[in-house]
Amino acid sequence: ALRAGVPCVPGSDGLVTDVEEAVKIADRIGYPVLIKATAGGGGKGMRVAGNEISLRAGLQAASAEAEKAFKNAGVYLEKYIERPRHVEVQILADNHGNAVHLWERDCSMQRRHQKLIEESPAPKLPADVRQRICECAVNLVKTAGYTNAGTCEFIVDKNFNFYFIEVNARIQVEHPVTELVTGIDLIKQQILVAAGEKLPFTQSDIKHSGCAIELRVNAEDPDNGFRGSPGTITKLRLPGGPGVRFDSHVYEGYTISPYYDSMIGKLIVYKPTRTEAIECMRRCLHEFVIEGIKTTLPLAKKMFSHADFVDFNIDTTFVERTF
Repeated sequence: ALRAGVPCVPGSDGLVTDVEEAVKIADRIGYPVLIKATAGGGGKGMRVAGNEISLRAGLQAASAEAEKAFKNAGVYLEKYIERPRHVEVQILADNHGNAVHLWERDCSMQRRHQKLIEESPAPKLPADVRQRICECAVNLVKTAGYTNAGTCEFIVDKNFNFYFIEVNARIQVEHPVTELVTGIDLIKQQILVAAGEKLPFTQSDIKHSGCAIELRVNAEDPDNGFRGSPGTITKLRLPGGPGVRFDSHVYEGYTISPYYDSMIGKLIVYKPTRTEAIECMRRCLHEFVIEGIKTTLPLAKKMFSHADFVDFNIDTTFVERTF
């Protein structure tokens, strides 16, 4: 990322294997610092340390959690950027040297570093920042020689400075958001690239129109610490209508296992404007019925009705601070 000229959060130069080394790095970049698992995801293997005592304890805890979750105990340090936004860029790159971005998504509505709502375009992101962050994503994948679909993730501070976090080297949960605003089937393109084909379009061909918002529907109890809610779905009534898409594997009578990820579906709406998309999502949530298990749908109704979300005065800590 540094070679590609992409802004990076100050931190360790690779993995930290020694506690005393970690203390020296934290003293250099300044507290608070973020301890992150190199193989992490979904918020696992992450700890915020505000001083040396919490750093020493957090380093061991994050490493142990990462080893248990990912069979990889490696961790590194970053400067902790307080109350940032989370903005990511969808990219496609073929085996013939061509790479393009498909614009950005905002994923700031999270809990425990796990995304709940994703949307495109990213609200209140200045046009010049949007352009630069997308260009940085393309420069990064070209420099790395990356091919196929992927996502370059960034955090954006209150002054619109942005910093690279990581590349998700795969199709992500929120890819339908990009498909709806660009009209490009990402799975189809992923298969064609893997088969050795050239991308059938250039950057100038990729247009962005309208607004798409995705809600992850999880089998969890938001009023009880987001505890998983396995069980059998006894009643299922799905919303529909123009601009509404629901991606899922569940059906009435389906039994949700306690052994896998709690996400049971993705509700995506697409409308000409963000205001219309939010109104559509509210209507869908009113129609949506899942019985037999607890879900995050009641929380979703609150989120989509909250003035700060509607006005987009949020950051990655908004859900936990507010609800």
